[in-house]
Amino acid sequence: MSSVPDPVDRVESLRRLGWFREEFYACLTRRSDALFELADALLCADGPVESLVGLSLTAEHRRGHGALYDAINHGRVDLGRLRRAVTTVPFPLAADGRIVLAIDVSPWLRREAHTSPERLYCHVSGQTRAQDQRVPGWPYSIVAALETGRTSWTAILDAVRLGPADDEMAVACAQLREVIDRLITAGHWRPGDPPILIVTDSGYDTARLAHDLAGLPLQILGRLRTSRVMRLPAPQRTPTTVGRPRHHGPELRLSDEGTWPQPAHHTRTETRRYGMAQAVAFNRVHPRLTRRAAWISHSGPLPILEGTLIRLTVDRVPSGQNPKPIWLWCSTPDLSAAQVDLLWQAYLRRFDLEHTFRLLKQTLGWTRPRLRDPAAADTWTWLIIAAHTQLRLARSLTDDLRRPWEKPADPTRADRLSPARVRRAFRNLRPQTSHPAQAPKPTRPGPGRPPGSPNRHRAPHHDVGKTIHRARTQTDLQKPEG
Repeated sequence: MSSVPDPVDRVESLRRLGWFREEFYACLTRRSDALFELADALLCADGPVESLVGLSLTAEHRRGHGALYDAINHGRVDLGRLRRAVTTVPFPLAADGRIVLAIDVSPWLRREAHTSPERLYCHVSGQTRAQDQRVPGWPYSIVAALETGRTSWTAILDAVRLGPADDEMAVACAQLREVIDRLITAGHWRPGDPPILIVTDSGYDTARLAHDLAGLPLQILGRLRTSRVMRLPAPQRTPTTVGRPRHHGPELRLSDEGTWPQPAHHTRTETRRYGMAQAVAFNRVHPRLTRRAAWISHSGPLPILEGTLIRLTVDRVPSGQNPKPIWLWCSTPDLSAAQVDLLWQAYLRRFDLEHTFRLLKQTLGWTRPRLRDPAAADTWTWLIIAAHTQLRLARSLTDDLRRPWEKPADPTRADRLSPARVRRAFRNLRPQTSHPAQAPKPTRPGPGRPPGSPNRHRAPHHDVGKTIHRARTQTDLQKPEG
């Protein structure tokens, strides 16, 4: 049995859910009724979404399948207003009361969609490095807020599709800057609060994020590859030293313990999931930047971005494999032992974003539709985000409709129900919320193409990959165009 929430809290939660549904409807500027009912069908359908047309069979979708596809292909969404609405609603914070944001790229694979434009080669992981693939698709950069505890809940705040002419790091910096500005405008962060923590995987250049987002109230925490080589601070210059001042100190090779200096902190924490977790921190460690890749167009001398290097080791991992050390780099140069423990625990919460991607794809059917137009894919993506936001707002309002073989939910936990279980009971909650969509008007289908007439307007085929060659080295920069 689930615990009964406080009546005042339940009324406030229902008010927030009703406000977001009204605001979401106002964001739909074309085919608004059909798009809103499609989102309701997405929330109330039984089981995982297997096809887009299957949602038209639910009772919440009062229109035909033709209106469903017409809404996806020709509907319009005010993304600026919807982004503000998603950011305005409250979301849980991390253990120390700060906001923790995770950014990652998830692909919508479109292998054989030769008529779909703006596809890129997306990385698909295999069981081994040799089994990794590059598959055509639409990659989406997604920013989500994380919370504490063992949970699969995240708050998706933004999603941007990467195009053939986009620079991934430039898009990530602009996306994070806009999200932080909206968080400050919504009042989620105020002066005096702890800085916003941004956690990334090893695919992001944490030094460039720290440099481009300088001036914002944030910290960058990213994972490093074990083959990286960092630099220690330059030694103090003596009066008798001749020559140009040194900018970098000795090398710190992550794979060579002989190059490690004396750590500033060494902490040990007992955990239920990973056993004994040991963190070793080295203060004032910076990467040596070179004029290539992300820094090739930087004007002036390259900056020295000092931070804290953290090495995390655990006794065991849930997969049963031999655990490997994790190297993290934080943009704050001097950290205390308590801050080091908070940072590596916040980074481990980044894997909750993988559970969100699995929910979007396997349960809500994010990548199920075979859409041709990337603009239609963006519309469907934001319908998915709006539906996920409604699930998050309804997590304390629904009952546990568990299957006979499922374990009962723990009534003492705030995240007692997973997103899939909340969706299972959303149909019972829907009558208590607002329904701004209008009833469909009676109509009849069009004649369509006459039988036997061929389609003379063939869709063009599009190439896959980048359309702009970006210089990676100084040699590429000096080559003439064309």
